Amino acid sequence: MDGAHSAALQLQQLPPTSSASALSETSFSYKENLIGALLAIFGHLVVSIALNLQKYCHIRLAGCKDPRAYFKTKTWWLGLFLMLLGELGVFASYAFAPLSLIVPLSAVSVIASAIIGIIFIKEKWKLKDFLRRYILSFVGCGLAVVGTYLLVTFAPNSHEKMTGENVTKHLVSWPFLLYMLVEIILFCLLLYFYKEKNANNIVVILLLVALLGSMTVVTVKAVAGMLVLSIQGNLQLDYPIFYVMFVCMVATAVYQAAFLSQASQMYDSSLIASVGYILSTTIAITAGAIFYLDFIGEDVLHICMFALGCLIAFLGVFLITRNRKKAIPFEPYISMDAMPGMQNMHDKGMTVQPDLKASFSYGALENNDNISEIYAPATLPVMQEEHGSRSASGVPYRVLEHTKKE
Repeated sequence: MDGAHSAALQLQQLPPTSSASALSETSFSYKENLIGALLAIFGHLVVSIALNLQKYCHIRLAGCKDPRAYFKTKTWWLGLFLMLLGELGVFASYAFAPLSLIVPLSAVSVIASAIIGIIFIKEKWKLKDFLRRYILSFVGCGLAVVGTYLLVTFAPNSHEKMTGENVTKHLVSWPFLLYMLVEIILFCLLLYFYKEKNANNIVVILLLVALLGSMTVVTVKAVAGMLVLSIQGNLQLDYPIFYVMFVCMVATAVYQAAFLSQASQMYDSSLIASVGYILSTTIAITAGAIFYLDFIGEDVLHICMFALGCLIAFLGVFLITRNRKKAIPFEPYISMDAMPGMQNMHDKGMTVQPDLKASFSYGALENNDNISEIYAPATLPVMQEEHGSRSASGVPYRVLEHTKKE
């Protein structure tokens, strides 16, 4: 590697004893980088296989009357087991390699999903238009592989034992406190525009996810590193900072999943995957560089090549996700296709039925805060004709609830 060559040149100017110790430390740090990268790649690959197994199970049981029939299949449980195994591998990788190296390797899951989706799920395609249809996916996979190689080769070589003292020292450092202040202000502003001003732009939602995700990966690395040290015999579980980091990790992960769920109801999954990967990776690398000082001591060439690897991986993921088919969303309301003059959610004009945020109740047009109000009949105003009576202009029709018996 170029980093090992430059390190060897620097070691020639040191005394023999210090040179030998520094060389062993450098080789050990590169070994840890390799272990962490392999664990992350393995974890993301296994998670992709697990998700496609569960997707395959859902496709096979799509017409089943029992909505939970997949619980009775071995394929779905195998997918769940592989998903837990993959997530465990990704979690363990943070204890060995720098955060800035592990985070961008999530592109492996996008590459694997693109390949497995064609082979394993057997998505329909014709041989004559195969290249025309999947050329962007193959180009994207190639770019993502090249970007991943550059990331692993020119990754920062900072390794620090995740002891309670070191984590506390980084947590109260003024650069991270300043970063946290900026992130909290930005998060509050985005949340205000999202909740109060109905700014449902995908960038706004995924920025909220990325800001929470940056704190998730920072705490995951601290928790994973302290757990590994405890397993090796250097007990770290008696430090209060471990439990603070653990609670922050769980809380940010839960809220991150909640915002992702809301985004998936409004936007296509391919768009979420590409934009989310770019925003989350960029902000997470920034947080890791500030909290763990990943790039301290790295030369400009290595930093530029690492940034180039990130950009190439971003472009690859964008091309892969852009070539996916957009799924037609499920309409959880009364279909009005057969009624003349009525528009539905697939028409280009204004929609008659607004999107439901959480409730799938029959006859309800929107989700209200109280459960009792969700099941209340919705009121639909009726446009009166010109020759109609003015006295009847304020009388609306009512869409009443119907039971299965009726």
